[in-house]
Amino acid sequence: MGAYLRFENVTRRFGSFTAVSGVTLDIQQGETFSLLGPSGCGKTTLLRMAAGFDRPDTGRILLDGKDITPLPPDQRPVNTVFQSYALFPHLSVRDNIGFGPKMAKKDAATIRRDVDQMLELVDLKAHADKKPSQLSGGQKQRVAIARALVNKPKVLLLDEPLAALDLKLRQRLLVELDAIHDEVGITFIYVTHDQGEAMSISDRIAVMNKGVIEQIGPPAEIYEAPRSSFVAAFIGDTNFLDGKITEAMDSRFSRCDICGFGSIVIDNDKPVRPGDLIHLSLRPEKLLVSRDQPAVSATENAISGKVEDVIYFGSHTRYWVRCGEWRLCAEMQHRKFQLDESPPKWGDTVWLRWHANDGFLLEQYREEDEELLTLPED
Repeated sequence: MGAYLRFENVTRRFGSFTAVSGVTLDIQQGETFSLLGPSGCGKTTLLRMAAGFDRPDTGRILLDGKDITPLPPDQRPVNTVFQSYALFPHLSVRDNIGFGPKMAKKDAATIRRDVDQMLELVDLKAHADKKPSQLSGGQKQRVAIARALVNKPKVLLLDEPLAALDLKLRQRLLVELDAIHDEVGITFIYVTHDQGEAMSISDRIAVMNKGVIEQIGPPAEIYEAPRSSFVAAFIGDTNFLDGKITEAMDSRFSRCDICGFGSIVIDNDKPVRPGDLIHLSLRPEKLLVSRDQPAVSATENAISGKVEDVIYFGSHTRYWVRCGEWRLCAEMQHRKFQLDESPPKWGDTVWLRWHANDGFLLEQYREEDEELLTLPED
């Protein structure tokens, strides 16, 4: 199936700064696709080029097979929802939603019908005659979404749409936004720096860094099989271990020496041989914490260490454990401990256990990304 929206070798520079560098990206019709990355990675620039607010220096943008690169925003079948809502303060909810159809010179009966459909879709019929100043942040955002959808665009662009809202409201609106997408069935492109938002709403995610795409894939693939240290660290948290392969156990597993840590077994998810240097990612939730030394199989690892920090999060607790020269973070759901076993506390000696295939081999990270590749120490 061909791409519905395609960025083809797109580059955008601002003076000496390259915001987007040679990006080629295919987005399918009807999917929710997220552009995810830190500030300055190029995600909003890509969105602005799709909207027509900015133009690429090189490359082109195609929508449904048509080159839209030279078209101004008002001639593109796309609409944008902004973080700031951008509602008209002097107009009612109904008139804000109906502004686009009115500018398109639709007849009054059609405008009334379309606006009523949007009010129903975003559950704001009871607030149709209110002004934006009388609405909550979440209600304003729903008005902005309805106003963007009423003209039936082929693509809806969402630029950090929930960033101004508090956590619980963001979580609720993510569910509502997903339901709206299912109802209207058009392509959503969602820009965010929030990994949780992207993971929960997206069919696929493009992780961006310094103007390029590091990885594209479904949320589970991005999280469980990152292709780079940047992706592994930016999507969730992870521990990194560096070592050298000392023994090829079989075609699947190898033994590796981690300096200042000890010998561990790893899964050969990338081709390795004795003498190779490796860089391993190990998610905190993959590590099981116990007070007693666990029995392990030939493909499991167990190492002891001292608890240096404990942070209670309600549903789970995080432990920072000093193992030789390394400080690892482990995350445990409380019910994983035995009923008669009290959770470890600061200063306790504990054991960390994980299976070889819980780790994932990566390339060595770039020095300039180092600050993104370490877990916080408190």
